[in-house]
Formats: sequence, C-alpha cells, structure tokens
Amino acid sequence: MIRASATALLLLLLTACAANPALREADALARRGEHEGAWRLLRDAATAAPQDAELRSALQRQRELSLLALATQAESTRAVGQLDATAELLRRMEAVDAQAPRTRALQAALRRARGHEARLAQASRQLQAGQLDAARDTVTQVLAEDPGQPLALSLQQKLRQRYAPPPVPSTLAAAYQKPVSLEFRDAPLRTVFEALGRGAGVNFVFDKDVKADARVSLYLKDVSVDEAMRVVLSTQQLERKLLNDNSVLIYPNTPQKQREHQELVTRSFYLNNADVKQAQALVRMMAKTRDLFVDERLNLLVARDTPEVIAMIEQLIAGLDLPEPEVMLDVEVLELGSDRTAEAGLNWATDATYGSADVAAALVPWSSRGSFRTLVANPVVAARLKGTTGASNLLANPKLRARNKEKAKIQIGDRVPVFTSTSTANVGVSTAVTYIDVGLKLEVEPTVQLDNEVVMKVNLEVSSLGLKESSGGPQPTSAYRIGSRTASTSLRLRDGETQVLAGLINDEDRKNISGVPYASEAPLLGRLFGVHTDSRKKTEIVLLITPHVLRNLSLPDASQSILASGFDANPGAEGVRLRSRGSVAAPLSGDTLAPVVQPASVAKPGEAVVELQTSANTAVGETLTVGLTNTAAVPVAGTLTYDVSLFTRADAGGAEASSGSVDVALAPQAQTVIVLRARPGSAGQSGIVEFVNAKATGAKGEPLNVRVEGEGNVEVRAN
Repeated sequence: MIRASATALLLLLLTACAANPALREADALARRGEHEGAWRLLRDAATAAPQDAELRSALQRQRELSLLALATQAESTRAVGQLDATAELLRRMEAVDAQAPRTRALQAALRRARGHEARLAQASRQLQAGQLDAARDTVTQVLAEDPGQPLALSLQQKLRQRYAPPPVPSTLAAAYQKPVSLEFRDAPLRTVFEALGRGAGVNFVFDKDVKADARVSLYLKDVSVDEAMRVVLSTQQLERKLLNDNSVLIYPNTPQKQREHQELVTRSFYLNNADVKQAQALVRMMAKTRDLFVDERLNLLVARDTPEVIAMIEQLIAGLDLPEPEVMLDVEVLELGSDRTAEAGLNWATDATYGSADVAAALVPWSSRGSFRTLVANPVVAARLKGTTGASNLLANPKLRARNKEKAKIQIGDRVPVFTSTSTANVGVSTAVTYIDVGLKLEVEPTVQLDNEVVMKVNLEVSSLGLKESSGGPQPTSAYRIGSRTASTSLRLRDGETQVLAGLINDEDRKNISGVPYASEAPLLGRLFGVHTDSRKKTEIVLLITPHVLRNLSLPDASQSILASGFDANPGAEGVRLRSRGSVAAPLSGDTLAPVVQPASVAKPGEAVVELQTSANTAVGETLTVGLTNTAAVPVAGTLTYDVSLFTRADAGGAEASSGSVDVALAPQAQTVIVLRARPGSAGQSGIVEFVNAKATGAKGEPLNVRVEGEGNVEVRAN
C-alpha cells in the first residue's frame, strides 16, 4: 500500500515538471529516495515564487511523500525497540510538518513507548527482587496497551514460569516456607490450625459454618506450612482466603461460600491472531468460566473470575493467540517449445494446355488447328530445399505469499469472448456474451509444518486458444476449440527446496507429399517426382516451485505446555501435591504434636554433632531454608554465617537482615530454622552457609568438640 501511494504521487510529480527547473530537480531527487531534499528544494522555490500554483501543489505532494517515508522508517525502529532512532526520525518529521496527523501520531506513540520502557525496567527490577505480583501487574498493563512489545513478552514468559502453579504472595513466602512435621490422631480441626499458627506466626479466622467438631488424622514429615495447610483444607473440604500479610480466612469449600468469599477480577483480552469465538470456547471448556463476553468487531474477550483462574486463562490464550505461519512461494512456469519443418524434392508443373497461342480469341476455327501449341508452366521442374527451426521459452515467475492452509491463486492469460444468439418466438433474437479464461492458472494451498517443511497441494492448468468454429443455421453461434493441459499433485518440501514438475508434453508429427501421383510416393525415388514436407512441433510445460517459510509458529517452552488447572469443581485452586524438598523438619509447639525423631549421627566420646541442612540451590528472589539440628544431649551455641552479597535474612528486618551472621543457641536434641533470600543480581553465583564458632560443654563442665555435618554450598540460578 505504501509503495502504491508513493508511486501515484511520483507520477503526479512527473506531470508537473515539464517547464520549471525546480520541479525537474525535485523529481530527480525523489526518484533517488531523497524526499526531504526534494521537499526543501520545492519549499525554497515556492517561497521565492508564492504565486506559482504548480509549485505549491508539488510542494504539498512532496511533503506527504516525505512524511510517509519517515513514518515508515520510524514504525520499523519503534517495533524493534530502537527508541533513540525513532526520536531522530520524529525530529525530522517535525521539521517537515509538526502538525501533520502522521507526526502527531508518532509523537504519541513515542511517548507511550518511553513510558513502557520505564515501567518494564521497573518490572524487571521487581522480578529480580521476587516481587512477582507487582511485576506481573506492570507487564499485563503494558501488553494491554502494546500487545507486541518484545521486552514485555519476554518478561511475561519468565513470569509464567514462576506462576505455574500460582504461587503464594511473596509477603507470606517466608512464613509459608518454614518446614514442619505433624502427627495428629483424631485431633480437633481447630487444634491443628492453632498449632500451625503458633509455629508459623499466621492468624486463622474461621467462617461460622466451619464445623468445630471435625476430627483430623494425619502424619506429615518435612513439608512446608503452606503444603501442610493445603493438605488439611483439601481433606476437610475447606478453602482459604488471604486477608493480610499474616491472616487467613478458613471457610467451607461449597459453591455458595465461594460466591460469598472469593473475590473476582475482570480482564479484557484483545486477540491479535486467534478467532475470539474459538478463544471463548476454549476458556469455557477448560477454565469453566461462565462470565464471558466477546466482541467480534474488536476481537475482544472479557472474562470475570478469580485471580487464579484469570492467570490460567492468560496462559491458555497465550498458547492460542499465535500468528499464523506464512510461506513465500517462488514459482517458475516455463513453456518449452520446438518447431522443426523440412521440405525436399522436385516440384513438377501441375498444368499443361494445348491450343491457340492467341489467348484473346474466344473461338478458333478448326482450319487453324495446325497452329495449335502445347503450353507448360515455366519452369517445368523446380527443386525445393527448405528447412525451418524454431524454439520458444515462455516464462512466468510470480512470487506468492500465502498464509497457512489458505489457497494462493495466480492467473496469467486472456479472457476470450464467446457470443451466443438465442431466437425466441414473438420476441426476437438476443445475443449473450460469455468469457473463457485462456492461459496459465495456478493454485497452491500450503501447510507449514513445525519442522519448517511445507506440504503443498498444487493445481496447474495451461490452456491455449484453438480454431474458431461456428454452428451454422439461421442463428449461427461461435465457439473456440480450447487446448488444455492440467496437473494436480500434493508434495512435501523442505524450506528452500526446489521441486520440478514436468512432463506435460504435446507432441505433433506431420508428413505431407505433393507431386506426381504414385511416383512421388516411392520410398527412395519419390523425392524426384514430388516434394516431401516433414514437420514436428513439440511443447512441454515445466513448473519449478520453491517454498520459503517466512514465519513459523513460535512454540512456548516445553515447561509451559503443562498447566496446573486445579480441580474439576474449582479449576483455579491450588493442588495438594507435595513438592520434593531438601529442608529439615521443625516440629511446632503444642501438646498434640508427636516428637520428631531425626536420624542421629554417631558422636564420638567428647564431642557433639550439629547437622546443617539446606537446599542445594535457589533462585533470585526466592527463599532458602537453613536448618540446624543439635543431636547431642547438651546445649550448643554458635554462629551461622552466609555471604551477605548473595543472601539476606527473610525472617528478620533492619540491620539484622543484612549482617551476614546469626547467633544460634541450640537446646539439647533441638532444631532451629533460619530463612534467607537470594539478592537481586546474584544469579549464576554460589555461596557457602556455615555454622562456625560452635561451643558446647559436657555434663561435668568440660569443653566438647563440636562437629558440623552437612553441605552448605548453595547455587543461585536465574529466574
């Protein structure tokens, strides 16, 4: 469209540059693509001759051409994130016409892109710091305004990895990741939650319909508070709602209570590629969402559901709203023809007359018969030696760009009219005209595979116009004899592979003899008594087709192909499957908790053993649980040290959170847990967590050697 508009404006400029030198020079600059130079030249000329209407008209047209060229470049640079280059192009557009609609539109787009850049930088910092909810909200807002923003799409992919399944808000991560071991035998439900609350520092509020006499029997070891809570809620048909940083509401998991307590959000999805009706069917089937609205005019889907379900809908639509694959088909159609004719022999005179030499006399007396003469054409015999050879190579080389599973069609040739006359009683004669397509017709339907191979259905038809024939009669009609050659096939080609389809051959061989009857037909001496004409005409259609995949499906990571979808009755709920953890068990206080028995290390006489347990790795912004277990019968005191450049305390604040050391006092046969968090910028590094300066005193007051067992090396991975 841009090239067509530019061409039209250039043609208009050509008509106006016959006399004025400025017009001719500006036209030469515009042909070389120097539209701004042409505009400045015409501007100066129009300023010098303000009454010249031709110059003013050419200046206006050149201004539009300059803005069009600059806007096209600016759109390309803005799409790839080169905002500084876009700003320079905008400055040049403002010099041409600061009030033009194209200039003002680019000003607004650049301001919005600058704002998106700043907000995405903030979202990236939030993601590094583990503030997933804030980063996700920012990225969602940016993509709602600019669905193709590359940095926002990249951050969205990272957030999806962190949001599968939807995590606990980061403000509760430290409390929820404390490890516990629980053993209850037919214990009251509220007693279990009281024990969890005392150990994790979480407040529980119960709905009035929660049964107070419900009994719980479970045995859990080495699980987090979050996992223990989800197991209890699932087995008792209960659900939870987070009230603030350390408070949770417990209510029955029934449809009525869910409508009372679950907070809903509304999200609008503007689809770029997928059909909104298909997206509606997908969301309704997979997410069980009933509150849906679609606008086919805007390709808009609006959904209203819980935040967890909305997060699942986002990932479902992201997997559906992918651009269609496209392929460029480089086609060459050749018609190769050869025509060879050979004539050889003696051409004898075919007429002889006997009569008067006076050809003007109509009647000749019989008495003058002696003057009759024999007349034969001169020469009597003529030798004919003639040979002709011809070759033709008709080439059509179209380039077709087609979407996946859609037909691309090209037709090159003529439309031949055929007249048909119809005679009707008491009406008269009417003539109708119909048209027949003659020439080359090619249809290709490509299907792009994920491995960049293209499956194509190809239909080729080559037709030629033959003799015109008439039906005769009082109302004659005419028709043409059409010669046609067709081919239909299906093939699979790699990207850039060329396939040759040939063999559509028309071979015509003719032989003609003229001369003395019978004698000219002799096998060897026949050419002495006549002329033998041999002609051969051969044509062949050759099709060469080469697919070039321009854009294939950009599939999400394999980790994103499996999406946690909750339960059938509650698609957005968190599952109760327990994760594999490397943390230790920390029994909660309470009379109903059984003591946790840890596998004790064998201590030598005169020493105490402290076990150090931690995860082998963590991610930026995530927490790291460090457990210390005193297996001795005497108290042990010491200091837990960690690399302050990589970690900070997640369960403390102020200077204590970044001191790099924690003083620990372990009672006999006791455990303690310290929760750390990986700092931003620590990805790809490793640190050591150690228990040092450990001291213990025996029953008689003698100092004991303290041995620390366990691995304290921790690697920090990227998000």
